[in-house]
Amino acid sequence: MTVFVSVTRLRVRVWRFVPAFLVLALRSARQARAARGNVAVAVLAERRRTFWTRTLWDDERAMRDFMRGEPHRRAMVKLANWCDEASVVHWAQATADAPSWDEAWRRMQAEGRPSRVDHATAAHIDFQIEAPRLGGFGGEVRLK
Repeated sequence: MTVFVSVTRLRVRVWRFVPAFLVLALRSARQARAARGNVAVAVLAERRRTFWTRTLWDDERAMRDFMRGEPHRRAMVKLANWCDEASVVHWAQATADAPSWDEAWRRMQAEGRPSRVDHATAAHIDFQIEAPRLGGFGGEVRLK
């Protein structure tokens, strides 16, 4: 069995965008959980308005179909303005076991790519990604 893994890291640039971001993020997480081909969904809220998502899929097509659906599609449009750091990484793995957040971070650094943001930080431009800190601001939520 091969599973397709998708990890995103988003840093919301100012606190005033956080409530709307959280609403769309939670709606998108529920959408992912209910989507065809979804294996697992987890969200990690950490310090400095930074949020990670980790989704596992039967295949890449299932993940792409989810991305094009609402409300995720609407959220992606907003992220360029709301975020000052954003990145994504995908990979295939042989098991349906969710990778650790440390593994997600390692993969992000080695294989990931920055997403377009309108107000990029120096770290975003240089693709410098801090390791996630567990147990901080919000912690991890697994939806499936």
